[in-house]
Amino acid sequence: MSDLGLYLPAGSSAADGFDLVVTPESAGWGYSSLRVVTLEPGGSISFATGQDEVLVLPLSGSCTVRADDEEFELTGRTGVFDGVTDFAYVGRDSELTVHSAAGGVFSFPGARAARRLPHRYGPATGVPVELRGAGQASRQVNNFATPAAFETDKLIACEVLTPGGNWSSYPPHRHDRSSDVESELEEIYYYEFRALAPEGVPTTPGGLGLQQAYGDDERPLEVLEEVHGGDVVLLPHGWHGPSIASPAYDMYYLNVMAGPADERAWKICDDPAHGWVRSTWDGQRVDERLPFYSAPK
Repeated sequence: MSDLGLYLPAGSSAADGFDLVVTPESAGWGYSSLRVVTLEPGGSISFATGQDEVLVLPLSGSCTVRADDEEFELTGRTGVFDGVTDFAYVGRDSELTVHSAAGGVFSFPGARAARRLPHRYGPATGVPVELRGAGQASRQVNNFATPAAFETDKLIACEVLTPGGNWSSYPPHRHDRSSDVESELEEIYYYEFRALAPEGVPTTPGGLGLQQAYGDDERPLEVLEEVHGGDVVLLPHGWHGPSIASPAYDMYYLNVMAGPADERAWKICDDPAHGWVRSTWDGQRVDERLPFYSAPK
Protein backbone atom coordinates (compact mmCIF):
# COMPACT_ATOMS: atom_id res chain seq x y z
CA MET A 1 0.00 0.00 0.00
CA SER A 2 1.20 3.54 -0.75
CA ASP A 3 0.23 7.15 -0.28
CA LEU A 4 -1.92 8.11 -3.24
CA GLY A 5 0.08 9.06 -6.33
CA LEU A 6 3.53 8.02 -5.13
CA TYR A 7 3.51 4.60 -6.82
CA LEU A 8 3.20 4.69 -10.63
CA PRO A 9 2.83 1.23 -12.22
CA ALA A 10 4.40 0.75 -15.65
CA GLY A 11 2.30 2.43 -18.32
CA SER A 12 0.18 4.49 -15.92
CA SER A 13 1.99 7.76 -16.63
CA ALA A 14 2.52 7.37 -20.38
CA ALA A 15 1.98 10.56 -22.41
CA ASP A 16 3.02 12.34 -25.61
CA GLY A 17 4.72 9.27 -27.11
CA PHE A 18 6.68 8.50 -23.91
CA ASP A 19 6.29 5.32 -21.84
CA LEU A 20 6.68 7.44 -18.70
CA VAL A 21 6.39 11.15 -17.93
CA VAL A 22 7.01 12.57 -14.46
CA THR A 23 7.26 16.35 -14.22
CA PRO A 24 7.50 18.59 -11.16
CA GLU A 25 3.88 19.53 -11.82
CA SER A 26 2.60 15.94 -12.06
CA ALA A 27 4.59 14.91 -8.98
CA GLY A 28 3.38 17.89 -6.96
CA TRP A 29 6.87 19.11 -6.12
CA GLY A 30 9.41 21.60 -7.42
CA TYR A 31 12.39 20.09 -9.23
CA SER A 32 12.86 16.42 -10.22
CA SER A 33 11.59 14.92 -13.49
CA LEU A 34 11.94 11.80 -15.63
CA ARG A 35 10.85 10.64 -19.06
CA VAL A 36 11.39 7.21 -20.66
CA VAL A 37 10.73 6.33 -24.29
CA THR A 38 10.91 3.18 -26.42
CA LEU A 39 11.98 3.92 -30.00
CA GLU A 40 11.47 1.44 -32.81
CA PRO A 41 14.30 1.11 -35.38
CA GLY A 42 14.55 4.43 -37.19
CA GLY A 43 12.38 6.12 -34.56
CA SER A 44 12.77 9.64 -33.19
CA ILE A 45 11.27 11.82 -30.49
CA SER A 46 11.54 15.58 -30.02
CA PHE A 47 10.58 17.95 -27.22
CA ALA A 48 11.51 21.29 -25.71
CA THR A 49 13.34 21.09 -22.40
CA GLY A 50 11.67 24.27 -21.14
CA GLN A 51 12.87 25.13 -17.63
CA ASP A 52 14.49 21.71 -17.15
CA GLU A 53 18.05 20.56 -17.69
CA VAL A 54 17.96 17.01 -19.08
CA LEU A 55 20.23 14.01 -19.55
CA VAL A 56 19.84 11.56 -22.41
CA LEU A 57 20.71 8.21 -20.81
CA PRO A 58 20.35 5.06 -22.94
CA LEU A 59 18.85 2.11 -21.04
CA SER A 60 19.32 -0.03 -24.16
CA GLY A 61 20.43 0.84 -27.66
CA SER A 62 22.40 3.65 -29.26
CA CYS A 63 21.19 7.02 -30.52
CA THR A 64 21.97 10.38 -32.04
CA VAL A 65 21.19 13.38 -29.84
CA ARG A 66 20.46 16.74 -31.44
CA ALA A 67 20.44 19.65 -28.95
CA ASP A 68 19.75 22.94 -30.72
CA ASP A 69 22.61 23.10 -33.28
CA GLU A 70 24.86 20.53 -31.53
CA GLU A 71 24.93 16.78 -32.12
CA PHE A 72 26.22 13.86 -30.03
CA GLU A 73 26.52 10.18 -30.92
CA LEU A 74 25.79 7.87 -27.97
CA THR A 75 27.16 4.33 -28.20
CA GLY A 76 24.76 3.23 -25.47
CA ARG A 77 24.57 -0.38 -24.28
CA THR A 78 22.60 -3.55 -24.85
CA GLY A 79 20.90 -3.27 -21.44
CA VAL A 80 21.23 -1.85 -17.94
CA PHE A 81 22.77 -5.10 -16.63
CA ASP A 82 25.36 -5.23 -19.43
CA GLY A 83 27.50 -2.14 -18.99
CA VAL A 84 27.94 1.52 -18.15
CA THR A 85 26.69 3.87 -20.85
CA ASP A 86 27.73 7.21 -22.23
CA PHE A 87 25.16 10.02 -22.06
CA ALA A 88 24.45 13.59 -23.13
CA TYR A 89 23.63 16.68 -21.07
CA VAL A 90 21.18 19.18 -22.58
CA GLY A 91 20.64 22.55 -20.93
CA ARG A 92 17.32 24.24 -20.18
CA ASP A 93 15.49 26.28 -22.85
CA SER A 94 16.63 23.93 -25.63
CA GLU A 95 15.14 21.91 -28.48
CA LEU A 96 16.03 18.22 -28.13
CA THR A 97 15.69 15.38 -30.66
CA VAL A 98 16.77 11.76 -30.13
CA HIS A 99 16.96 9.39 -33.11
CA SER A 100 17.84 5.69 -32.92
CA ALA A 101 18.71 3.80 -36.12
CA ALA A 102 18.47 0.38 -34.43
CA GLY A 103 15.90 1.27 -31.77
CA GLY A 104 16.13 1.11 -28.00
CA VAL A 105 14.90 2.46 -24.68
CA PHE A 106 16.07 5.89 -23.56
CA SER A 107 15.61 7.79 -20.30
CA PHE A 108 15.65 11.54 -19.68
CA PRO A 109 16.41 12.36 -16.03
CA GLY A 110 15.78 16.06 -15.47
CA ALA A 111 15.62 18.91 -12.99
CA ARG A 112 14.14 22.41 -12.92
CA ALA A 113 17.26 24.53 -13.43
CA ALA A 114 18.15 28.12 -12.61
CA ARG A 115 21.16 28.30 -14.95
CA ARG A 116 21.50 27.27 -18.59
CA LEU A 117 24.71 25.23 -18.81
CA PRO A 118 26.37 24.16 -22.10
CA HIS A 119 25.34 20.94 -23.82
CA ARG A 120 27.96 18.24 -23.21
CA TYR A 121 28.88 14.61 -23.87
CA GLY A 122 29.48 12.29 -20.91
CA PRO A 123 31.76 9.35 -21.79
CA ALA A 124 31.22 5.94 -20.22
CA THR A 125 34.91 5.96 -19.26
CA GLY A 126 34.23 8.89 -16.93
CA VAL A 127 31.49 7.16 -14.88
CA PRO A 128 32.73 6.16 -11.38
CA VAL A 129 31.50 2.67 -10.46
CA GLU A 130 31.23 2.14 -6.70
CA LEU A 131 30.45 -0.91 -4.55
CA ARG A 132 28.50 -0.10 -1.38
CA GLY A 133 27.58 -2.13 1.66
CA ALA A 134 28.61 -5.73 2.33
CA GLY A 135 27.09 -9.19 2.50
CA GLN A 136 23.38 -9.15 1.69
CA ALA A 137 23.40 -5.33 1.70
CA SER A 138 25.90 -5.22 -1.20
CA ARG A 139 25.05 -3.20 -4.30
CA GLN A 140 26.71 -1.44 -7.23
CA VAL A 141 26.31 2.30 -7.88
CA ASN A 142 27.08 3.96 -11.22
CA ASN A 143 27.67 7.61 -10.31
CA PHE A 144 27.27 9.13 -13.77
CA ALA A 145 25.77 12.46 -12.64
CA THR A 146 26.56 12.81 -8.95
CA PRO A 147 28.13 16.10 -7.74
CA ALA A 148 31.74 14.89 -7.87
CA ALA A 149 31.34 13.16 -11.24
CA PHE A 150 29.55 15.56 -13.59
CA GLU A 151 28.47 19.21 -13.44
CA THR A 152 24.81 20.16 -13.66
CA ASP A 153 22.83 23.02 -12.15
CA LYS A 154 20.45 21.06 -9.87
CA LEU A 155 20.27 17.48 -11.16
CA ILE A 156 21.79 14.50 -9.31
CA ALA A 157 21.37 11.05 -10.84
CA CYS A 158 22.87 7.59 -10.45
CA GLU A 159 22.09 3.92 -11.18
CA VAL A 160 21.96 1.20 -8.51
CA LEU A 161 22.23 -2.53 -9.32
CA THR A 162 21.33 -5.04 -6.63
CA PRO A 163 21.92 -8.81 -6.90
CA GLY A 164 18.89 -11.03 -6.38
CA GLY A 165 18.10 -11.53 -2.68
CA ASN A 166 20.00 -8.43 -1.52
CA TRP A 167 18.78 -5.29 0.24
CA SER A 168 19.68 -1.91 -1.23
CA SER A 169 19.02 1.70 -0.19
CA TYR A 170 19.76 0.42 3.29
CA PRO A 171 19.82 1.34 6.15
CA PRO A 172 16.78 3.61 5.63
CA HIS A 173 17.84 7.20 5.14
CA ARG A 174 16.41 10.57 4.19
CA HIS A 175 17.45 13.80 2.48
CA ASP A 176 14.53 16.17 2.91
CA ARG A 177 15.89 18.99 5.11
CA SER A 178 18.61 21.54 4.46
CA SER A 179 21.32 21.35 7.12
CA ASP A 180 25.03 20.70 7.57
CA VAL A 181 24.39 16.95 7.42
CA GLU A 182 21.42 16.66 5.07
CA SER A 183 20.33 17.95 1.65
CA GLU A 184 16.74 18.68 0.64
CA LEU A 185 16.20 16.47 -2.42
CA GLU A 186 13.09 15.04 -4.09
CA GLU A 187 13.78 11.57 -5.50
CA ILE A 188 12.44 9.34 -8.27
CA TYR A 189 13.06 5.57 -8.40
CA TYR A 190 12.64 3.85 -11.80
CA TYR A 191 13.02 0.02 -11.81
CA GLU A 192 14.15 -2.73 -14.17
CA PHE A 193 14.77 -6.42 -13.39
CA ARG A 194 16.64 -9.41 -14.80
CA ALA A 195 15.32 -12.93 -14.14
CA LEU A 196 18.00 -15.57 -13.54
CA ALA A 197 15.79 -18.54 -14.47
CA PRO A 198 16.85 -21.23 -16.98
CA GLU A 199 15.60 -20.68 -20.50
CA GLY A 200 11.97 -21.68 -20.93
CA VAL A 201 11.08 -21.52 -17.23
CA PRO A 202 8.16 -19.13 -16.47
CA THR A 203 9.14 -16.03 -14.47
CA THR A 204 7.29 -13.14 -12.86
CA PRO A 205 6.51 -10.63 -15.64
CA GLY A 206 8.64 -7.53 -15.16
CA GLY A 207 10.61 -9.06 -12.32
CA LEU A 208 9.86 -8.64 -8.64
CA GLY A 209 11.09 -6.38 -5.84
CA LEU A 210 9.85 -4.42 -2.84
CA GLN A 211 10.20 -0.74 -1.99
CA GLN A 212 9.56 0.83 1.41
CA ALA A 213 9.48 4.44 2.56
CA TYR A 214 7.99 6.07 5.64
CA GLY A 215 7.67 9.47 7.25
CA ASP A 216 7.29 10.80 10.78
CA ASP A 217 4.60 12.52 12.82
CA GLU A 218 5.53 15.89 11.34
CA ARG A 219 5.38 14.68 7.73
CA PRO A 220 3.62 11.31 7.41
CA LEU A 221 4.40 9.03 4.48
CA GLU A 222 3.72 5.36 3.81
CA VAL A 223 5.04 3.38 0.86
CA LEU A 224 5.27 -0.41 0.75
CA GLU A 225 5.01 -1.62 -2.82
CA GLU A 226 5.75 -4.67 -4.94
CA VAL A 227 7.65 -3.16 -7.87
CA HIS A 228 8.22 -4.48 -11.39
CA GLY A 229 10.11 -3.35 -14.48
CA GLY A 230 8.98 0.08 -15.66
CA ASP A 231 7.39 1.02 -12.32
CA VAL A 232 8.19 4.29 -10.56
CA VAL A 233 8.09 5.38 -6.91
CA LEU A 234 8.13 9.09 -6.01
CA LEU A 235 9.74 10.13 -2.73
CA PRO A 236 8.98 13.73 -1.76
CA HIS A 237 10.35 13.29 1.78
CA GLY A 238 10.80 10.74 4.55
CA TRP A 239 12.98 7.74 5.27
CA HIS A 240 13.37 5.41 2.29
CA GLY A 241 14.69 1.89 2.17
CA PRO A 242 15.08 -0.91 1.91
CA SER A 243 14.78 -1.59 -1.80
CA ILE A 244 14.69 -5.39 -1.90
CA ALA A 245 15.51 -7.60 -4.88
CA SER A 246 13.71 -10.93 -4.65
CA PRO A 247 15.90 -14.04 -4.96
CA ALA A 248 16.85 -14.88 -8.57
CA TYR A 249 15.78 -11.42 -9.83
CA ASP A 250 18.59 -8.88 -10.13
CA MET A 251 17.25 -5.35 -9.65
CA TYR A 252 18.20 -2.06 -11.31
CA TYR A 253 16.92 1.34 -10.36
CA LEU A 254 17.60 4.79 -11.73
CA ASN A 255 17.63 7.51 -9.07
CA VAL A 256 16.82 11.10 -10.06
CA MET A 257 17.19 13.82 -7.42
CA ALA A 258 17.00 17.61 -7.25
CA GLY A 259 16.16 20.29 -4.71
CA PRO A 260 16.14 24.01 -3.94
CA ALA A 261 19.59 24.54 -2.40
CA ASP A 262 22.18 26.66 -4.19
CA GLU A 263 24.80 24.04 -3.31
CA ARG A 264 24.38 20.86 -5.36
CA ALA A 265 25.09 18.22 -2.71
CA TRP A 266 23.90 14.71 -1.83
CA LYS A 267 24.00 14.50 1.97
CA ILE A 268 21.92 11.85 3.73
CA CYS A 269 20.86 11.07 7.28
CA ASP A 270 20.31 7.47 8.48
CA ASP A 271 17.21 6.58 10.47
CA PRO A 272 18.65 6.46 14.03
CA ALA A 273 16.73 3.24 14.67
CA HIS A 274 18.64 1.42 11.93
CA GLY A 275 21.87 3.28 11.23
CA TRP A 276 23.79 0.88 13.49
CA VAL A 277 23.40 -1.76 10.78
CA ARG A 278 26.39 -0.21 8.97
CA SER A 279 28.67 -1.42 11.79
CA THR A 280 27.75 -5.04 11.03
CA TRP A 281 29.42 -4.71 7.62
CA ASP A 282 32.87 -4.56 9.23
CA GLY A 283 34.68 -7.75 8.31
CA GLN A 284 32.03 -8.83 5.79
CA ARG A 285 32.93 -9.15 2.14
CA VAL A 286 31.13 -7.43 -0.70
CA ASP A 287 28.85 -9.88 -2.50
CA GLU A 288 31.00 -11.92 -4.92
CA ARG A 289 28.43 -11.36 -7.70
CA LEU A 290 29.56 -7.73 -7.82
CA PRO A 291 30.51 -5.81 -9.77
CA PHE A 292 28.17 -6.83 -12.57
CA TYR A 293 30.57 -4.84 -14.76
CA SER A 294 33.09 -2.01 -14.48
CA ALA A 295 33.35 1.27 -16.35
CA PRO A 296 35.34 0.89 -19.59
CA LYS A 297 38.93 2.15 -19.54
